[in-house]
Amino acid sequence: MPLHREKTSTGLDANVAAALSYLVGFITGVLFLVIEKDNRFVRFHAMQSTVVFLAIVGIDILLQIVPILGALVVVFLVIPASAVLWLVLMYKAYQGEEFSLPVVGPFAAERIS
Repeated sequence: MPLHREKTSTGLDANVAAALSYLVGFITGVLFLVIEKDNRFVRFHAMQSTVVFLAIVGIDILLQIVPILGALVVVFLVIPASAVLWLVLMYKAYQGEEFSLPVVGPFAAERIS
């Protein structure tokens, strides 16, 4: 698997830019979607980051509506699971892998083509 060390329009190596697209969730995902126009690898990870972390925020908001139980699910399940997912996605992107999550990955790939 190539490490995607080619430069991007940001001046960063593609693997670094892809990993950074996950750094602050959907915020850096959107940022890299806006500034990176050419590199498909970076755009894929930026779109996947945007979709995944917007979904997590949405789930968090919906669960917070349910008193006590919702908050417990968020604290003990959503936050730890999303933290692990965040680290895995950053690591895979940095390794140069176009790691595609089920449902979200194909959706992201379609949107950047």
